Amino acid sequence: MQPTIAVFDIGNILLRWDPRNLYTRIFSTRAEMEHFLTVVCPPEWNLEQDRGRGWREGEAEAIARQPAYADAIRAFRSRWHEMLPGAIEENVALLSDLRTAGVETYAITNFAADTFAEAQERFAFLKGFKGIICSGTEGLLKPDPAIFRLFLDRYGLSAAQCAFIDDSAQNIAAAEALGFHTVHYGLGIDARRAFAQLGFPV
Repeated sequence: MQPTIAVFDIGNILLRWDPRNLYTRIFSTRAEMEHFLTVVCPPEWNLEQDRGRGWREGEAEAIARQPAYADAIRAFRSRWHEMLPGAIEENVALLSDLRTAGVETYAITNFAADTFAEAQERFAFLKGFKGIICSGTEGLLKPDPAIFRLFLDRYGLSAAQCAFIDDSAQNIAAAEALGFHTVHYGLGIDARRAFAQLGFPV
């Protein structure tokens, strides 16, 4: 079946996100910054906020482990917007053109509920989806197949109808296993061309 519905990841598909955008301003050396982002507040720590853990609880856990970094740990939330310098304009243009052509657009994103709400206020195009599954709201994370099944069940869709774009190989593999068409976005990948090859009017 040719897909007719476009399903977007958000981070590093539509929005540029990297904690290094903030922590290069906090730490004087790259080595200390990388230590912080791999030991003190590693991706696994941040994923728990994406799963729904509150920031105060997450901060308390990290500060208990690494009290010397308390201020830098709190900055992860208090200066979160500095991690997000802007949109990936070519992919936002693709999203806009899909909508203009009458294609239904949805999102499945690993994102803390509160920061996603703030991102929606900052970037109006994030409010135009017909439906959104946000991990922090649902208590589920990609690549858990349950988050994809929740999406299909909630919106009454079949995987074969949907083309899902994400930058994570694990997330892409999980979606493919359920029957989604997929676009693994990364270096050298033109998302517009990939959607056109799937038959979308872009």
